[in-house]
Amino acid sequence: MKPGWRLDLAQAEGRGFPTVPRLPKGHRLAKAGDLWKNGRNLIVGVTAMLDRDGYRPNVAIVIVNVRNQVFWGKRVREHSWQFPQGGINPGETPERAMFRELHEEVGLEPRHVRILGRTREWLRYEVPHHWVKREWRGSYRGQKQIWYLLRLVGRDTDVSLRASERPEFDAWRWHDYWVPLDAVIDFKREVYRRALTELERFLHAKAPTRRERLGGLGQVSMPPSYADPSTQG
Repeated sequence: MKPGWRLDLAQAEGRGFPTVPRLPKGHRLAKAGDLWKNGRNLIVGVTAMLDRDGYRPNVAIVIVNVRNQVFWGKRVREHSWQFPQGGINPGETPERAMFRELHEEVGLEPRHVRILGRTREWLRYEVPHHWVKREWRGSYRGQKQIWYLLRLVGRDTDVSLRASERPEFDAWRWHDYWVPLDAVIDFKREVYRRALTELERFLHAKAPTRRERLGGLGQVSMPPSYADPSTQG
């Protein structure tokens, strides 16, 4: 166990696949793992909620502590780290989906966090063709996401990676706000760059609380890797 990691599971049971109300009998909403070639067994009887362009609506969640460090989760049985995220069910608003995923993946309730802001528009990424399972090719292109920035107002001990029967993460740690983009899978990097750049302004939109001042509220300069590539010469 590396210093700073928070291990919550002795043995993880895989990813969670929430059921969807009013879907055909025997079907449920697809998660990204159902649509990609990810080394897991093919799951049949899956219904994906895709828009007309082939993108699956999704929310991503950035949780910051009083030092403006972010929750960084290690995927179950994988050597990859990411922010909590998940699909929007039929009839859900993005905010409702965000709170549901927050509890399912991190074990936090609305009382444990405060919403600082969200992205104005959908941020899209395409999954490479060779990653998409054959039966979804031609219909599934990728994900479109609304990103939320949350301030943890509870305690670190309120985080529980065992809130659902099939956890998403098996360890977590606090990381500097500007996570290294080279640690993010290549086809998601631009969305991470755009989301964190857009959300960063909300960290300093209000005067820090007494707790934040005592905790040593951090302001870390944006690294060059986050610069807009369209402005580079």
